[in-house]
Amino acid sequence: MKLLAALIAAATLAACAPSRAPQDAQGADAPPPPAPVTAAPAPAPAGEAPADTGQIARLEREARALAHADGCAADACRTAPVGSRPCGGPREYIVYCAATTDSVALFAKLAELARAEEAFNSANGMVSTCEFRSPPNVAVQGGRCVAAAQEELRAQ
Repeated sequence: MKLLAALIAAATLAACAPSRAPQDAQGADAPPPPAPVTAAPAPAPAGEAPADTGQIARLEREARALAHADGCAADACRTAPVGSRPCGGPREYIVYCAATTDSVALFAKLAELARAEEAFNSANGMVSTCEFRSPPNVAVQGGRCVAAAQEELRAQ
């Protein structure tokens, strides 16, 4: 049964041709993008994949605690990818201020989160849809970076 699930997951990944979003939509403070995924990841060896979502939730809380959105000007607002979907790419994006955030620590924690979630997804035969999730537009409201709709940006 696990072999069938692995084959289905591999076929799904192969058909998706996942796109990787830039690490930072604005291009600043971002580490180089990861190498493109060309095949389904091998299942994680026993003991390396988180047994449940607790580790993933903890890593995400730690990453969000590192991302500071306050005390910012519009030109310093950024986005960063959060997590890893089974078909590739991030689950969502976090908005942060590059002037008040340790970007190196943030991206290191986000990379750790992505690795843990990829291992969990692989070990548990998780599947997802393969749509591309774009980073949100960002704006400053009251000195705080926020995700903004395109209409909000035009009004400023």
